[in-house]
Amino acid sequence: MGGGMTDFALPGFDLAAYVRNTLDEDLGVGLPGGGQDVTSDSVIPADARFAGVMDSRDAITVAGLPIAAAFFRALDPDAQIELLVADGDRVAPGTHLMRITGNARAMLTAERSALNTVQHLSGIATMTREYVDAMGDTAARLLDTRKTIPGLRMVEKYATRMGGAKNHRMGLWDAAMIKDNHVAVAGGVGPAVARAKAAGVRDIICEVDTLTQIEPALAAGATHLLLDNMGPDLLAQAVAIIAGRVPAEASGGVRLDTIGAIAASGVDYVSVGRLTQSAPAADIGLDFAPL
Repeated sequence: MGGGMTDFALPGFDLAAYVRNTLDEDLGVGLPGGGQDVTSDSVIPADARFAGVMDSRDAITVAGLPIAAAFFRALDPDAQIELLVADGDRVAPGTHLMRITGNARAMLTAERSALNTVQHLSGIATMTREYVDAMGDTAARLLDTRKTIPGLRMVEKYATRMGGAKNHRMGLWDAAMIKDNHVAVAGGVGPAVARAKAAGVRDIICEVDTLTQIEPALAAGATHLLLDNMGPDLLAQAVAIIAGRVPAEASGGVRLDTIGAIAASGVDYVSVGRLTQSAPAADIGLDFAPL
């Protein structure tokens, strides 16, 4: 693929800055004696060239390949990079993901940062896909949360989309989410929602812990109800009370072995913090050979 191949853009994510900061961290830029790849610079001739293949050792859902390509291109603008699969693809063990040819030092210096990114994001996408599959043939959609690693939210939420989830609110700015602590200070679900509505907030998500909180929240103007830590039976009762007036979301304690029953309760959404909080890294390798 040509030079335009890494035209990867996400709102709120500065790819060039991410690549630069990550490489600077690995190279020790700004630290005494830093700013170099000691091993590659001392062992590999400056004009040596490498060819390499990135491959998956497990069955995974892929995410982050264009970002990985940006790492290699940052250190060798003339590198030849071919993406063999697309982000969001489900691949079998042993699948080749990317083929790279370029300056050997540049390839080796960028390798770890590129792999760390693809392993982490593909791990999120893979776990997300597992949860989506476990929801079975229901109308419910899987949501992510704000439980992301600081600084990586936009790419982690991108990875959940690659796995088949829908993004919940992106941050504190794009929707109100009234939770138990807000309710405690406001003096109840109704007054808390009413304050948000009076402030002109359009999207008002309200957490409810009991069935009796549903009507006051709706009467005050909630546009989305988060049903917190309710089992499938209680969720079904809540869905019946809400009766389609606003979307209903199940949240809290959702596991791979319980999400099927939770999704079957009739809720519109199920949110899972584990997707971004603790997805294991995908087993992806990169093998180079000198040319």
